[in-house]
Amino acid sequence: MLQSKNEFRTTHVGSLPRPKDLMKFVLAGRLNDDGDAKNILSHAVNDVVAMQHNAGIDTVSDGEFGKESFMTYTRERLSGMEEVKPPKEKKAIANTREALAFPEFYAALQPDLAAGAPIPPARRERICVGAIKYVGQKQIARDIENLKVAMTAHGVDEAFMPSIAPCSVEDWFRNEFYTTEHEYLYAIADALREEYLAIVKAGLILQIDDPHFASIILWRPSWSVEDARKWAAVRVEALNYALRDIPEDRIRHHTCHSVDAAPRTTDMSLRDVLDLTLTINAGAYSFEGANPRHEHEFVLWDEFKLPTGKLIIPGVVTNSSFVVEHPELVAQRLIRYAKRVGPGSVIAGTDCGFGTFATPAGFDMRIIKAKFEALSEGARIASRQFWH
Repeated sequence: MLQSKNEFRTTHVGSLPRPKDLMKFVLAGRLNDDGDAKNILSHAVNDVVAMQHNAGIDTVSDGEFGKESFMTYTRERLSGMEEVKPPKEKKAIANTREALAFPEFYAALQPDLAAGAPIPPARRERICVGAIKYVGQKQIARDIENLKVAMTAHGVDEAFMPSIAPCSVEDWFRNEFYTTEHEYLYAIADALREEYLAIVKAGLILQIDDPHFASIILWRPSWSVEDARKWAAVRVEALNYALRDIPEDRIRHHTCHSVDAAPRTTDMSLRDVLDLTLTINAGAYSFEGANPRHEHEFVLWDEFKLPTGKLIIPGVVTNSSFVVEHPELVAQRLIRYAKRVGPGSVIAGTDCGFGTFATPAGFDMRIIKAKFEALSEGARIASRQFWH
């Protein structure tokens, strides 16, 4: 994993909005078709890598264009998953702490999940009814090839590929096969390990997407912070088991709070999970730092010590607002972290992905490009303070 040596490197969290010609295949569940879908996907990845590179992003991704979402893509890469027919549940945010606090807002925010509307494939309820094995070899090989071809075409020196953490799969897909929670969790960990190894062996940086780690309390309104911490500690052990023997400098871990441009009043603090985060076998930690509920938490690095050789990737540009940050503000955010852990230990990142689910709504790619340009320019401004 390349780190900042004479200037702050820049990256983001991974997911980006799919272009319209690709979206029609995603929404129809035909992303894995040969022919048109294959060609459109490869061209889309080429274009999105070019956009990131031209906007000044150093460590790029494929936008997760080969997935219907950052998490539910595992329904087709893990055996044992079966769609509930007829569908009983629109897997939405309807019963979370935030939705219970602001029901009218969330009802309007997700009209595609309103009563009577068709359920998008990515949000149809699935359950585990058989043994979990990894069966996504074809898809991960395709995604790796598309990304590496685009890297070569545009002279990109480093890229990352996200893969979901075991606990998010465990929490999203109901278990009706395994006898115990532990058995189910570790079966998922064993299966996902194959995807992790494929990414690292291809020479890419593995990013573990782990939103439930910090946001499980959102989905469990009755839980206390201590309940959430106990749950997360067990899941860290399972993740480290899945990552065993993979060099830490090939891994970065991302967590967030599962809320985008919306009210947020019940997030756990970074303080509630930071000690657990630092026990995860990763070389870098990505977390929210630019939205108004978490920007103040940079001061925690006065209290918590970053282990030697580790890096942080704080969000200095947010997905929780369509406002494009001023580069001077981005620089100020970076400088706050750099003064606490050292500039060589900080990579400039974003709070979360900008296209976590394939949906026609959401961020326009032009806004994201402008945010990436602000991120890059802010990193240059901050670099002058420390290196130039």
